[in-house]
Amino acid sequence: DFLFFWGAVFLVTTTLVAFLKKENQELIPAKEETKGITDTYRLLFSIIKMPAVLTFCLLILTSKVGFSAADAVTGLKLVEEGVPKEHLALLAVPMVPLQIILPLVISKYTAGPQPLNTFYKAMPYRLLLGLEFAFLVWWAPKVKHEGGFPVYYYAVVVLSYALHQITLYSMYVAIMAFNAKVSDPLIGGTYMTLLNTVSNLGGNWPSTVALWLVDPLTVKECAGAQGHSCATAAATEV
Repeated sequence: DFLFFWGAVFLVTTTLVAFLKKENQELIPAKEETKGITDTYRLLFSIIKMPAVLTFCLLILTSKVGFSAADAVTGLKLVEEGVPKEHLALLAVPMVPLQIILPLVISKYTAGPQPLNTFYKAMPYRLLLGLEFAFLVWWAPKVKHEGGFPVYYYAVVVLSYALHQITLYSMYVAIMAFNAKVSDPLIGGTYMTLLNTVSNLGGNWPSTVALWLVDPLTVKECAGAQGHSCATAAATEV
């Protein structure tokens, strides 16, 4: 119902924009940056062939591997350990004002000549929070009781998530600031879109791989079935 409602709102608002919003003809530049999709991709290819851009793309494609498992799997594992999904969803609510404030605060430190310094400084803390998340998953069954989980457990989870958001946004704002700084103003939109797309891809593919590896890397024990490791789906079924 929630998704259906907001899907309907999205369709209605975008349709209204399409029909009611008119372009300001006076502000449209006479000459466009590129003439078509072919020219745009040719331009992107020429940008990515530059040695500095190619090296930077390789770095941002691999920089998030270290915390991909913690980011992608922690919530699922907490649910698996018995933490109600609706409680985890509620814990995300206090993060919203933090997510609004953080870019404003962090932008002061990324506005200088070396915005990536913030990225470097935040990385080790984000890696350490991966260990913290692993501890939260391990700790969950230890503190669980008949009524659910104690308040102090949820307090630790919220604090851990808040610290994680600080490191996440420090890296995100820093990389955006750097992309804006190095992009050629003449083709700024195309240049920034390329770098931001690669940056987003660098965050998505490690999470996908981490989720795929969860099952084969999980150590399982079969209760009441000696000689079975439950390592495969067929063995688990048996």
